[in-house]
Amino acid sequence: MDGGGAYGGGKAGAPFDPIAFVQRPQVILRAVCLLFAIIVFGCISSKGYYTDEKGKEFCLYNNDNNACNYGVGIGVLAFLASIAFLAGEYLFEQMSSVKTRKHFVLIDLGFSGFWAFLYFVGFCYLTNAWNKSEPPKENYGVNNVQTAIAFSFFSIFSWAGCAWFAFQRFKQGTDAAFAPSYEADPVGGTGYTSYPDATDAAYQEPPFGQQQQRNMGDFQAPAY
Repeated sequence: MDGGGAYGGGKAGAPFDPIAFVQRPQVILRAVCLLFAIIVFGCISSKGYYTDEKGKEFCLYNNDNNACNYGVGIGVLAFLASIAFLAGEYLFEQMSSVKTRKHFVLIDLGFSGFWAFLYFVGFCYLTNAWNKSEPPKENYGVNNVQTAIAFSFFSIFSWAGCAWFAFQRFKQGTDAAFAPSYEADPVGGTGYTSYPDATDAAYQEPPFGQQQQRNMGDFQAPAY
């Protein structure tokens, strides 16, 4: 089945337009999610841990290594998923099957909504752990830790926005693909009307038929 125009995409096989591609809201949000993910796991990975005199590492989030691991984990997976969805957006116009587009949209909807929830949990988790933490020596890694918390919060809305756009695509479905290309008659179908002067009466003799017959009856052949 041809997927041209289905689920908010263009006609399959159309030439790729890079300018139109980067201007799509889905692509812009994916790029934002990608950037936020790099900031979250990058900040925690670089200065989210400190090493004591014995050489043992501790997480700045209340010495809870699970908090650091959670932040890095959701950030790395969000980074990889954003790349995958950007590739999917690039290939979306080339998907000629309606079912393939539907599966992509459903995966986008489910994953984006779930990851927005995970970022919400991560934001609450990291914020609570940081509030219970003692200030590190010489404020080591404070900016990184707080930046990771802030961008975890921002990521909630970026991933929720991706889920919303995916839901709008799903609602649109195949309506665009199967919409009629013609416009309906605003007056309505009244059917064929006859000529204004025509009547439904049965066939009538021509007006000059009887007169011609009478004239022909009075005709007499000449005598020779």
